[in-house]
Amino acid sequence: MAWCGVRLPVASPAIDLRQLRRHAPLAAGICCASIIGARSSSTFGSKPFACASSAFSSAAEKKEAVKTEKAPAALGPYSQAIKANNFVFVSGVLGLLPETGKFVSDSIEEQTEQVLLNMGEILKASGASYSSVVKTTIMLADIKDFKKVNEVYSKYFSAPAPARSAYQVAALPMDARIEIECIAAL
Repeated sequence: MAWCGVRLPVASPAIDLRQLRRHAPLAAGICCASIIGARSSSTFGSKPFACASSAFSSAAEKKEAVKTEKAPAALGPYSQAIKANNFVFVSGVLGLLPETGKFVSDSIEEQTEQVLLNMGEILKASGASYSSVVKTTIMLADIKDFKKVNEVYSKYFSAPAPARSAYQVAALPMDARIEIECIAAL
């Protein structure tokens, strides 16, 4: 693994990067600046953090948008999901009917069911499924709905269930009662 150097405008102790390279094959932080290894410093000249931007830009080139008409379209400038690095990152999903763009009902149970159906269609379009979901994040308009949501949610995710976070938020788009996002492995 090669290391790239970073010019720091602050005084820092002299470090022989050749020694660091031999003894520390992982990225190391020096004086609050991270050194991310991908190429040698001579490749980047005097451009600060060029190695980091290069590593991130090559990852960005590998991302692919996922779109399906079987789930509601994104409500803003974002994708229904993105495939990158053998993962699918599904944007927050609401309980909207794909045909009308309106909520299935005001019921938390029915909105949760519709959210998970919509999520399933997005996962299917990406080549994933409920069983490949590794993490979900649930945003609730009212945390008191947590138990009702769990009853519906448990029908879609078998053991081992994905890691999960659930929060009450101040508001959700279109006054939804629930929004769920997820990450799935491909």
